[in-house]
Amino acid sequence: MAVSIGRCLAADACLLILTLTFHHSNSDNIVAGASTEEAPHRRFEYKYSFKGPHLSQTDGNIPFWVHSGNAIPSADQVRITPSLRSQKGSVWTKNTVNFDHWEAEVTFRVSGRGRMGADGLAIWFTTAQGLDGPVYGAADNWNGIGIFFDSFDNDGKKNNPAVLVVGNNGKLVYDHPNDGTTQALGTCLRDFRNKPYPVRAKITYYKKTLTVLINNGFTPDKDDYEFCTKVDKMIIPQEGYFGISAATGGLADDHDVLSFLTFRLTEPGQELPAPEAEMPKEEQDKYQEEFENFQQELDKKKEDYQKEHPEVQREPIEDMYESVNDREIRQVFEGQNQIHLEIKQLHRQLAMILDEQNRYVSVVTDEISKRQVELVGQVGSLYTHRPSIKEGRFHSLHQANPVSMGTYETVQHFSEIQEHLHVVKRNIEHLITQKCPDPPKMPSCLGTIHFLVFVVIQSVLFFSYIVYKSQQEAAAKKFF
Repeated sequence: MAVSIGRCLAADACLLILTLTFHHSNSDNIVAGASTEEAPHRRFEYKYSFKGPHLSQTDGNIPFWVHSGNAIPSADQVRITPSLRSQKGSVWTKNTVNFDHWEAEVTFRVSGRGRMGADGLAIWFTTAQGLDGPVYGAADNWNGIGIFFDSFDNDGKKNNPAVLVVGNNGKLVYDHPNDGTTQALGTCLRDFRNKPYPVRAKITYYKKTLTVLINNGFTPDKDDYEFCTKVDKMIIPQEGYFGISAATGGLADDHDVLSFLTFRLTEPGQELPAPEAEMPKEEQDKYQEEFENFQQELDKKKEDYQKEHPEVQREPIEDMYESVNDREIRQVFEGQNQIHLEIKQLHRQLAMILDEQNRYVSVVTDEISKRQVELVGQVGSLYTHRPSIKEGRFHSLHQANPVSMGTYETVQHFSEIQEHLHVVKRNIEHLITQKCPDPPKMPSCLGTIHFLVFVVIQSVLFFSYIVYKSQQEAAAKKFF
């Protein structure tokens, strides 16, 4: 691997270190770190991708991919390693990738019951398939690039979980004790364990620039990426294999990969080669021969079926199926019909509510009118009799108005409640003024000797717990 800036780190080994340029990506179309540059064209490559819900075949294999170790493919995901100790697994593309520029979108989930996890997950682009090895379940001394999602803090610097970009020319041995920090071309701290949503990583190699974007798994938005790191002026092998690997140690996590999507990138204005031109002539002839054989077997089965069922011989089989346009039109009409039914139901409910409100308003209006007529009649009778005493007028008005009577009864009821509250308050004040007898003195049952023995026993138990906890933490510490 060639880089622009190199520096000797030891007498017998020269590690190439690239300067890092951090740039926050505000859009998915920002590739190669230039916001004003026109975005490249993307073409999906199915032979270097996998995704659910039909990820694996009936025999347990992934189309165009090979898995090894403890990897377990299923219909929805690939479990690279289960949450058991000392597990290793990986998946690799069967065919080599020979793109000048590419982009990989990986969706994964790392989950475990422990406060810390181990060891981590790695995304590879190497000249050879590292089916087994000590570097996150893949081979060491690789030739290419690896993006590591490291869960365990080997160097004890509390800088994990972290994402690292590590390159190798096939001669370097991975620095496990230092978590690869001495060889990292780019890094960022990201906690990717036990997130509510799957974590997504977008790795773009375009015009000799490697960019890593991370979706932190806190949102279901698939396009909510944030910048992690970027490596400029980087040259990787022209051909290689994509791969994903993972490993566990003394601690263990479930490392699940939900999808791996690969895109070929081309510069604007540059035409992509036709898919037929990329396929070798021998492979094209092989697929064409298989297609012809399949077509002949299908025609033979149709003839046999028509001979066995002559009554349906003249009925076209195509009429039993609907085209894509017919299906779309049918779905549109069904959706409109459903919306129409929902609107009719809402209209009926609204009419019922309005009718009920009108009924309530009419009842209240009639009651108010009736009360007004009664009040006017009572006032007229008061002026007819003309009592001599003013208090008699108010007394007659209270008797004629039932609302006033109800108000008087309510006031009387609250007065009774207030009187009861005063009684309770006086009883409580009487209890407070009474002096309670002093409690009897308790004899002392703890002597000086008993106290010293208790302190010594507690100290011994405390130091024993400290020693036991230190031994447990030392046992959980792992080294490669």
